Amino acid sequence: MDNQVLLEHVLRDAGYSVSAVDDGLSALAWVKQQTPDLILLDLSLPEIDGWEIARRLKADQDTAAIPVIAVTAHAMKGDRERALAAGCNDYISKPIDIEQLEERVAHWLSNHPSPTQPNAH
Repeated sequence: MDNQVLLEHVLRDAGYSVSAVDDGLSALAWVKQQTPDLILLDLSLPEIDGWEIARRLKADQDTAAIPVIAVTAHAMKGDRERALAAGCNDYISKPIDIEQLEERVAHWLSNHPSPTQPNAH
């Protein structure tokens, strides 16, 4: 089972609505159209990598408030800091720890109002 399928399965089982895209250009277009409550972002995407996607999302006032969690095999020293500097709010390295994933997703969704519902608590 690849990581994207694993993420989708775990999050759906936890009761979350999940959508997935396979490349950076599709990700940017989808986020602009759908305005998700949270983004799990693989930093190694084709066409535009996750580092650039994070920078673009945070530079755009329409998407800047959406929490972004980097999910990546980039587990080298300094990569967490680099992801945060690019605009990610959090960082999870592969292999994915399911419990950690669920905790981080719940944290970011509960502590940040939905971009589509600004008055949500």
